[in-house]
This record gives sequence, C-alpha cells and structure tokens, in this order.
Amino acid sequence: MARIVVLISGSGSNMQAIVEACEAGRIDGHVVAVISNKAGVRGLDIAAEAGIATEVLSHKDYPTREAYDAELQKLIDNYRPDLVVLAGFMRILTADFATHYHGRMLNIHPSLLPKYTGINTHQRALDAGDTEHGVSVHFVTEELDAGPVILQARVPVFEGDTAQDLQQRVQTQEHGIYPLVVSWFCSGRLKLTDAGVELDGELLGPAGYADE
Repeated sequence: MARIVVLISGSGSNMQAIVEACEAGRIDGHVVAVISNKAGVRGLDIAAEAGIATEVLSHKDYPTREAYDAELQKLIDNYRPDLVVLAGFMRILTADFATHYHGRMLNIHPSLLPKYTGINTHQRALDAGDTEHGVSVHFVTEELDAGPVILQARVPVFEGDTAQDLQQRVQTQEHGIYPLVVSWFCSGRLKLTDAGVELDGELLGPAGYADE
C-alpha cells in the first residue's frame, strides 16, 4: 500500500477527497501525513480528525526559498512517501526540491494547462472571454505549472459567471479527478518516463488521458 504525503496551505478540500477515497478502498494507499506552511488552517483539522499526522512548517521562519525547501524535504522524507501530493500548496518550489521528487509528485491546477499558469486563473479565463475552463492534474517539474498533464476536466463558462462561480464548478471536478489520478499512481498504472506520461504502458498526449 502506497504511502502518501499531502502538502496544503488552506481548506484541504482536495486532500479530504483523497483521504476519503483511500478510506473507501478506491486508492491502494493511505495518507501518512499532511503538512502545511500555514498554521490554523481547516485542512489540518480535517486531517487530525481522520487520525492523520499533521505538521506545520512556516516559510516565514526561513530566510530563503532554498532553505525552506531543504527543511521541508527533510520533513517529508521522514514519512518515507511513495507519492507527494500538492493540494492547494501555495508555494513556488525550487528546482532542487522538484528534482528530488521527480516522477512521484503531483499537483492540481485550476486551468486547462498550458493556459493560465500561476494564480487568478478563473478571472483570467473570464477576462479572455473563454467559453470553457477547467482543471489539470500534472506531474511536478522544475518549471511552474509546466509538468506533463495527466488528466484534465472541462467545465462550461456561462454568460454572467463570476470567478467564484467558475471556482465552484471547477472544484467539483477537482474532487473527482485528483483521487482518480492518485489511484492510478498508487496501483502502478501511472508513470513519468523520459518520453512522457504513461498510463497502462500507453504514452499520453499533451492534454493527458481522454484528450478530445
């Protein structure tokens, strides 16, 4: 059974979806620790209520991004994870950190990558007049939000939508696709190779599985 460490910065809704999928047997793994860079966030309470070890490592206590990531790496590795999951972890990671977990760290990003890397993705989609928006699960690499896509989910953009409307619509999809991708990884079906992302030995396209 795979050991999963989840990194959060806030409410932890995607973390909760993954924990529930583990408890239901849909993921051949279990979350062994939840680590936040912010104290007092709801996600830590959810993890503790589920009996999961929690840790807080504040980035404010470290002079540089490199120093923080080095300490975070030590903390994560204490739990001997097979997989590291970023679930609303609002930090730009250093190259050394990303390289250390190459092929075993996932992130979820609220856009149809490669569109709208970074923040404020819902408002940016509205400002661009997009008719569809969505979410992407991808492997983490050194470049921000640029790792190879594994799976995307699309949502419509309706006239009169606000950024909050889009956020809620996207989040519903997040809670479905993130546990699914984690389950693929934990069961050995999903791998990052030199050629790209493979699922069941088949190389996926640029938009991941179920590319339309």
